[in-house]
Amino acid sequence: MTTPEDQAVVPRPTLAQVAARAGVSLKTASRALGGESYVSEKTLASVLAAAAELDYQRNAAASLLASGRLADSIGLITGDFTNPFYSALAQAIEDEIRPHGMHLSVANSRESAEQEQRVAHDLADRQTKAVITVSATQDHADYAQLQARGIPVVFVDRPAENVEADSVVFDNREGGRLAARHLIDAGHRRIAFIGDYAWLPTYRERLAGMGDVLDSTDADWRDLLRTDAHDIASSRACMRDLLALADPPTAVVAGNNRILLGVMEEIAESSSPSPAVIGFDEPEWAQVLGISAVTGDVEALGRQAARLAVARLGDRTRSFENVVLPMRLIARRSTASGER
Repeated sequence: MTTPEDQAVVPRPTLAQVAARAGVSLKTASRALGGESYVSEKTLASVLAAAAELDYQRNAAASLLASGRLADSIGLITGDFTNPFYSALAQAIEDEIRPHGMHLSVANSRESAEQEQRVAHDLADRQTKAVITVSATQDHADYAQLQARGIPVVFVDRPAENVEADSVVFDNREGGRLAARHLIDAGHRRIAFIGDYAWLPTYRERLAGMGDVLDSTDADWRDLLRTDAHDIASSRACMRDLLALADPPTAVVAGNNRILLGVMEEIAESSSPSPAVIGFDEPEWAQVLGISAVTGDVEALGRQAARLAVARLGDRTRSFENVVLPMRLIARRSTASGER
């Protein structure tokens, strides 16, 4: 028989209890969990450990009742609003969470680690239920502060580093292999790769995949590598440099959709022979122009990230997941062997 004592609700841990366990003042505990930068690393570590031990979560409902703001939102941090990849990702996430009664808040980091940190803590302060991030930082330890405040964090497109969290990414290394094998099979030996920022895990994995294939062949490609082509202008400059070589590449791999646009713009205005072109990601215009592409299912990427966030909200004790989605090659006339 169940007694009233058995049915008693266990009170939620309070901020005061977190402060007491960490041996700090209430104000210091609040500052640490709020992500304020002037809290020492030692104090921050103590407060986060205490919060984790007590399974402390900020009382979002009380704050929201006081402020009149809605709680049922998930925040998405992207790198660039102008990139159609991110709009497709946002749409997929929103489609997945809406049946759960939640809406999506989207913020832009502009690929700045500092801005991303500010945006993440701002979303947390606005009582976002979870944060999904295409992170512009190389060390994600700071996100442990959000997790300690009871806010799940999911990394999408770029994996988590130095923090335990859910993530969903494409198999970019296999994508690099697909691009390289396709060009080698078409008879190319001078193969250029124009990549994004060298620190990006997507760039590193795609480059590694190409190396898996090309380094064991007679292909000349390492001296044709160009990096830090983050926008259309820098991509065009890299393509211009490659076309001006005494022995230009016969094939070019564009590291993402924005780089591909810059590459195609430069080729269109150049009088040099056009190389074969293969791009990563697939903007809508790539099919119209017959451009070969290595791509993944962005809708599946977004929906899986949303599912991980919703699942974490339902069960915070579940094991963290690292989901890797496949990439595929779509061969079109831009890499047809007779057109190089």
